[in-house]
Formats: sequence, structure tokens, C-alpha cells
Amino acid sequence: MNGTIMVTYKILCKADLNREIKLQELLANEKIFKLIKSEFAKGHRNINVLSSDEEAKVKIETIKELQSFEVDKNDFADILVLAEEDATAKKLIKKDCDRVELINIETN
Repeated sequence: MNGTIMVTYKILCKADLNREIKLQELLANEKIFKLIKSEFAKGHRNINVLSSDEEAKVKIETIKELQSFEVDKNDFADILVLAEEDATAKKLIKKDCDRVELINIETN
């Protein structure tokens, strides 16, 4: 195969946050409810905050810088290893940040 593959990845750390919360669970929290009421319904009484989508989720995650590198299409089977080697070469791998997550694989 001729051509190249553009690989995008990010470094994962032990202290990273990656959590999903159902919107209904969030709205049921009294502190969140009071905050929404004071921000968007100031001076109103007897209100309720509802969500029309019961399965809607809010995702809270650590913001990560994405890294990219290019390899030959023949190296497709080794992309994860090559991503780890690229991260090591760029000195991104540290004590508590030692995992790589592939984000995108794009052929050229």
C-alpha cells in the first residue's frame, strides 16, 4: 500500500477526570438548582427546572493537548506502539502520565 496515515493521540494521566453525569441527576442537586434559579429566574417563585431528555448527559473531562504524527500505511498494525514511541521522543511520557489514547487515524 502506498500513502501515509496521520495519527492523532493524547496522553492520559492517573489524575485525569473523565466522568458523565445524567442531566436529571445534575438538576436534582440542590446547589445546582439554586444556582440556576439565581442566575436565570431571579425574583421568581414556585419554579422547577426540568430536562426534556431523560438520557441527556453532561461530560466532565480533563482538557488535553492533541499530538499528531505521520506513518506509512504499511505500519498500520503498529500505530499504538508508534504513538507511544512518538510521545516518548517528544518527552510527553512522565511518571503519572504514561498512557496513550488514539483519537483519530486518517489516511492520506
